[in-house]
Amino acid sequence: MTQRRILFVDDEPEILHIFQRRFQDQYLLDVAASGMEALQLLEKNGPYAVIVSDNRMPKMTGIQLFTEVQKTAPDAVRILLTAFADLETAMKAVNEGFVFRILRKPCPPSEVAKSIDAALAYYELLMSQRELQVLKKWRQGMEDMIYSLVALLEKRDPYTAGHQVRVAALATAMAQDLELVPEQVEIVRLAASVHDIGKTYVPSEFLNKPGRLTPAEFEIIKAHPLVGQEVLTSMDKVFPISRIVGQHHEKLDGSGYPEGLHGEQILPEARIITVADIVEAMQSHRPYRPALGVDMALAEIESLRGVALDTQVVNSCLRLFREKGFQLKNIF
Repeated sequence: MTQRRILFVDDEPEILHIFQRRFQDQYLLDVAASGMEALQLLEKNGPYAVIVSDNRMPKMTGIQLFTEVQKTAPDAVRILLTAFADLETAMKAVNEGFVFRILRKPCPPSEVAKSIDAALAYYELLMSQRELQVLKKWRQGMEDMIYSLVALLEKRDPYTAGHQVRVAALATAMAQDLELVPEQVEIVRLAASVHDIGKTYVPSEFLNKPGRLTPAEFEIIKAHPLVGQEVLTSMDKVFPISRIVGQHHEKLDGSGYPEGLHGEQILPEARIITVADIVEAMQSHRPYRPALGVDMALAEIESLRGVALDTQVVNSCLRLFREKGFQLKNIF
């Protein structure tokens, strides 16, 4: 846990001195001799994880201070010290100052420390929830962007878009069959959904050419995984899919492209998409050849098992089609 900062507020210098002496080695500590000074410190040095304040102070009570803190630093957890711990004070502290705990003065330093530790734990929980909310918004935004890219590719090349949808369906089913954790399954699904996004930079006449590509044309097409990786790099903080997309044509024996990676250099998620990509491409019609069918596609990955393709991934794909009845023909 990152060490968080604490602010003590009391109008009695002796009390502040006791706080400093007792807690300066335990917490990152600031002190203020009044509510106004506390607000100034909050503006200058904040945020504070925990604010501990006396209630009875001239000009501004602890409850009034906490009411102001609620407006400017609502995440700061508040502890109120008071020698007048009656019901009315307690109710005001909770209802107006959003106080976490009320301690009656004089309070042993050990009790103050215990309350501060509880307040810090609560603060960490608040921060975790806040980070989770931000992450959810980021994830939703990034996922929306991914589907916008898919829609863009679909308008430019309906065949490629349909191919990506089917590869994503098969790759996701394989990831689940291999019992990957849900987060990893989601990463596989999203990466497969845009694995050919780099083809937006390939001239459409190359993609739809009915005859064999020239060596120069094929070299341009072979660059599309790295182009896709570059396009998706900005999403990696939320969805780490760019390197997966960049590796979806790599083979375990180094015969793939664009970088000729070997074995463990290839990400597990990319190995799944590679197999799904081969199967979908072979069983579908291409401009330069008719559909070859699922049986031939499965025979192809079977022949490459353990050499160019991951053995467990190939076994999973074979199991889905031959034992679990998986089909691609009705997808997109």
